[in-house]
Amino acid sequence: MKSMIKEFKKFILRGNLVDLAIGFTVGAAFSTVARSLVNDILMPPIGYLMGKTDFSNLMFVLKEGSVPPPYSSPEQAQSVGAITINWGLFVNNVLALLIVALSMFLVIKAFNRLEGQIGQISGKKETDKPEEPSSKKCPYCLSNIPYRATRCPECTSKLKSV
Repeated sequence: MKSMIKEFKKFILRGNLVDLAIGFTVGAAFSTVARSLVNDILMPPIGYLMGKTDFSNLMFVLKEGSVPPPYSSPEQAQSVGAITINWGLFVNNVLALLIVALSMFLVIKAFNRLEGQIGQISGKKETDKPEEPSSKKCPYCLSNIPYRATRCPECTSKLKSV
């Protein structure tokens, strides 16, 4: 039992798992802010322009409930047993998704730009080519020879130039 607890502690304190937990928590908070931006800032003016006070209350009634329509909200319609397609709520959620996706794209793009600047400060460039190997094997005698050699010093075979 003691080794299992020790193994679990090692697993839970791994850097990747902690980073994932932090990212998940920040993502959940960010999603709440994006949803608020959609529901409280963007959708009211759009709803106003469409002649409605609350865009999230837009719905199609498929089947009336015990009380005939009109219903002021999906919650009211559901409480009387009506079946509705809540397309206004769906549009709100799609806009929230797009805002979160756009924001994450911009954050990742800024992070990549910052990472590139840090690489330039440290002397590394993104366009630096990887170093070429110092040696290669002769395809004829299999001895190690310099990478740029055009003739093998062991068997004197002519090699393709690199």
